[in-house]
Amino acid sequence: MTSVQHSNSASPVAAFPAGFRWGAATAAYQIEGAAAEDGRGPSIWDTFCRTPGKVLNGENGDVAVDHYHRFRDDVALMADLGLTAYRFSISWPRVQPSGAGKLNQAGIDFYQRLVDELLEAGIEPWPTLYHWDLPQQLEDAGGWPERETAYRFADYAGQVGAALGDRVRQWMTINEPWCAAFLGYASGEHAPGRREPAASLRAAHHLMLGHGLAVESMRARHPDNRFGAAVNLYAISPASQAEADLDAARRIDGMQNRFFLDPLLRGAYPADVLTDLEGLDFDAAIKEGDLATINQPIDQLGINYYSRFTVSGTPGDATQAVSSPFSSHSPWVGSDGVRFVDGGRPVTGMGWEIDESGLHEVLTRLHREYPAVSLYITENGAGYDESLTDGTVNDGERIAYLDAHLRACHSAIAEGVPLQGYFTWSLLDNFEWAWGYSKRFGLVHVDYATQRRVPKDSARWYAAVIRQGGLPDHR
Repeated sequence: MTSVQHSNSASPVAAFPAGFRWGAATAAYQIEGAAAEDGRGPSIWDTFCRTPGKVLNGENGDVAVDHYHRFRDDVALMADLGLTAYRFSISWPRVQPSGAGKLNQAGIDFYQRLVDELLEAGIEPWPTLYHWDLPQQLEDAGGWPERETAYRFADYAGQVGAALGDRVRQWMTINEPWCAAFLGYASGEHAPGRREPAASLRAAHHLMLGHGLAVESMRARHPDNRFGAAVNLYAISPASQAEADLDAARRIDGMQNRFFLDPLLRGAYPADVLTDLEGLDFDAAIKEGDLATINQPIDQLGINYYSRFTVSGTPGDATQAVSSPFSSHSPWVGSDGVRFVDGGRPVTGMGWEIDESGLHEVLTRLHREYPAVSLYITENGAGYDESLTDGTVNDGERIAYLDAHLRACHSAIAEGVPLQGYFTWSLLDNFEWAWGYSKRFGLVHVDYATQRRVPKDSARWYAAVIRQGGLPDHR
């Protein structure tokens, strides 16, 4: 491990509020490794990675970046960066291998040690209970399209809350339910790799129901804890003002953003989206009382933001309604015929268009259109193909990306948006799902062969931002 070397820089011109949380985020399957140690059971991602053709180069998270064994060094790196909060996920199959029954003591002990290490370093722990690693036994029983999975999740959440809630105050229940439901069960490009549009809608509803049931269970034990969910939101633009393009934007905004925001914050699914979904039997999944459970008060909402979508409903040559090269099936249920077009913006190494104005748009829209709730950026970052050169990674593109998006956050705060923290994705280079180890998002470079950690230029930049409490006075 190499420590961050701090340098002096000018005073910030864009200061953030006192108490603003400066963090970084990770996910269990992407960093922990130790896939078969201490009683951990298999997850849908273990199975998916072993299915030929599903993950680039046939890679997997068996070792990942070995955080399970190196977490103390990683916490020391966080402290060196000056992080005040760390968002990580708890591996459901590590702490409850079959998705039912008592917790696996060795598994929960790992998170006890991690939380204690963070607190000792002065870093606030922000666990996420579900970042896509469903125990395989629950998938074998039908997975998220089955209502019982929501109740299994609530039981797991309640037990984890009982074990950690005396020291953990901030919780996220589910991460990016859009991805878990629609990439997992509609397009099949994420685990468990199913291509069943109607089932994906049931999965989405049960993920949201699981969130609500988990909050009920955990809040009953620790009413002083704070709870929320993290949703991935996009700014959506029509390719033109043509009626078909405007309708395409409405549809994608409906399925990506409002499908989750409306039940969470308003207690109902959007009426126009329900109309779009007619014929897929979605109504049958919604039982009496479900929406009240989903809509119970939350203390915070996490926003994962990466890019803007430009969409069209008119025929033409453009990217079809798929979200990656790994599947020809669309995750956009009820949105047949919508095309994603090139918005003419620069892109990251993932091919995602860079548009910080979209983050400002998402934040101000939430503040304007939805009931008030504390907001946090729980993921924001950029992946590139990069390598270590002369002992460092000169990732100026990532610095520019983070700088621009933090300035968008600052502008939103100045306009009254209750944004209270920012977690960049990601602390470490890691396993990037279907992309394997080919894309790097970390502030810290990881040599996967040796597990050596080296802070990138972006780590030093972010450390300076945190130390100053705001952005430097140069772009």
